Amino acid sequence: MTAQTDTVTAVYKVSGMSCGHCEGAISGEISQLPGVTSVKAVAASGEVTVVSTAPLDEETVRAAVDEAGYELVGRA
Repeated sequence: MTAQTDTVTAVYKVSGMSCGHCEGAISGEISQLPGVTSVKAVAASGEVTVVSTAPLDEETVRAAVDEAGYELVGRA
């Protein structure tokens, strides 16, 4: 079995995260996007790391973060 190497990792800055609930809300919305395989939101740093099978459109990620009730600042 070989490790999957064809993934893309992107780090985004999100404002408004302050707790584990925030992390979960954002992770839940972004993880529903097509191609996303992993999401790690960290409230302390305001960063969300997204691993996907192909590059994601920033506006698509922005919409998911907005749906969770937070604001995407941009790429970190």
